[in-house]
Parts: sequence; structure tokens; C-alpha cells
Amino acid sequence: METRSLGPNGPQVSLVGLGCNNFGWRIDRDATRRVIDKAIDLGITHFDTADIYGKTGSEQLIGELLGARRNQIVLATKFGKASDAVPGVRGTRAYIRNAIEASLRRLRTDWIDIYYMHEPDRETPIDETLGALDSLIKEGKVRCIASSNASAVDIADAVALAKRNKTASFVASQEEYRLTERGIEKGVLPTLERNGLGLVPFFPLGGGALTGKYRRDEPMPEGARLTEVEIRGQNRFLDPHWDTIEALRSFTEQRGHTLLDLAFSWLAQRPRVASIIAGATKPEQLEANAKAVGWKLSPDEMMEVDRIVPGPVVPV
Repeated sequence: METRSLGPNGPQVSLVGLGCNNFGWRIDRDATRRVIDKAIDLGITHFDTADIYGKTGSEQLIGELLGARRNQIVLATKFGKASDAVPGVRGTRAYIRNAIEASLRRLRTDWIDIYYMHEPDRETPIDETLGALDSLIKEGKVRCIASSNASAVDIADAVALAKRNKTASFVASQEEYRLTERGIEKGVLPTLERNGLGLVPFFPLGGGALTGKYRRDEPMPEGARLTEVEIRGQNRFLDPHWDTIEALRSFTEQRGHTLLDLAFSWLAQRPRVASIIAGATKPEQLEANAKAVGWKLSPDEMMEVDRIVPGPVVPV
């Protein structure tokens, strides 16, 4: 498994990461164990969770099941999106302190490798937030910090303030990014490039829309994620994108690949991408994800993808 650096002073992370959002609600303890075991067998070392996943169940299961393998893993979790994490609270020193202590207990670890602010708190001064996170790094409870669901302005302001105050700064940002969602290319991605930060795309498969399992005008597959949680006709991952999905499927089939192969390999060749995190409920899904990044698209193929699904117009 290829590894990449997660921005300045960040750890080396596996190019394919494991999103742990299914643990503790979509899959039980035994199924979670099988997914974790397979990830480690495949060389996937980047595990990404959050204090709200599975209503804390994800962190708890990871803590129970990793055991002595904790040292093999680059473990990321997040704070600031629980029901009590309202604006004006989630970025405060007191909230962050309580959140990290709770996550450390559930994860049964002494440190978090990457601690994400799950979403910005524009009602709390960013210098208070960065100061609190800097203290956690100095105490050894956190190795590095990162943002998530942030705007270009959020990221630029945080980086500039950390530089002025000489505190720890974000090393990366986790943002929604995939073939059918390229909005960050207009503001966030250039900001990450200017500041040398890493990018961790989430929802790389659009909830499964880019796995190839869904077909227009065919019954939704039984037990699939989008079948379970969305009503067809109201699905942001599928309904606005059927023409694009079918064109991309044709592109991949002509080259002996799958839509999933394209979803991962395209992201792997985009600027600043350090690790692509996707959830899994079965070990075989991880095997497919790990294999997918083996396709190295040519410059002409990348240009053809751009013609099928253009990115946003970026002002010069």
C-alpha cells in the first residue's frame, strides 16, 4: 500500500484509508472486527472515525478491537459535531478538553494521531480554538490537528493566525470530494496548495453511487446503503448525476476497469490528496478499494474525464 505525507509535519498515511463511520450502527462488533483485521492485512494504516459515529460506538469498538495493534495505526478522530456542539461552544477550550478526554477513553489510547475539528465554529475566536489544540499537542495527547468541512477562508485564516501566534497549525483538511462533487476545486483546493496542506477526501464513492452497483431504471439493490437511507427520487448522490455516472461507466468499461477503480484512481492523481477514506461493511469492499488505486490514468485519460465531468470554473 502506497503511503503519503499528510501535509507539513503530518504523519505518513496509507493512500487508501478506512472510514469507520459504519462501526457501531450499520455493522456490529464481529463484522467490525473482520473489517479492521482485513484493513491491517492489506496495509491500510489510516483509520478515520469521529466522536459522533455510531453515537460513540465507532470509537468504542475501535478501542476494544485494536488492542496491541494501536501502534500500527494512524488514528484520526474528530470533535465538534455532537448535539451539544453548537456554534459558540464547539470551538471553546472547555469543549475541546472534554471532547478529547472522552475520545481517548473510548479509544483506549494515550494519543490521537490526527485530531479534526469536524466543522468550523465561527462564533468562537479561532485563536482560542488553536490555542486549546496546541496545548493538547504539547501534552502529547494529539500529534497533529486538521480541519474538516471548512471554507477556503476558514483554512487560510487559521493557518495565518497559527503562524502569527506560533501555535500548531492545521496540516490538512477533510472535505467532500469526488468525481461528481468537485466544488472544492474553486476555493479550498487552491488554498490547500498555497499552504502546502494535505487533502483527505470523504464520500469518495458518493455513498456508493460510484461503486457501479446502482443502475438507472433498475431496482435498487437490496441492503445497499443508498437503498437503506435514501428514498429514490430524493437522492443527492444519484439523481442529479445519472448521465455522468453512465458516461463514466462507459469510459471505464472500454478500458477494462470498473467505476470504483476510476473513483479511487482519479482522486489519487488529484493535487494534495494524501489519503482517500471510504467506509466498508465487508472485508471484500476493502480489497476492491485497495486494488482500485493501482490504475494509473494517463494524461489523456484524465483530460477525457474532465470532458465528461468538468470541474468548476476557477477565476484566473
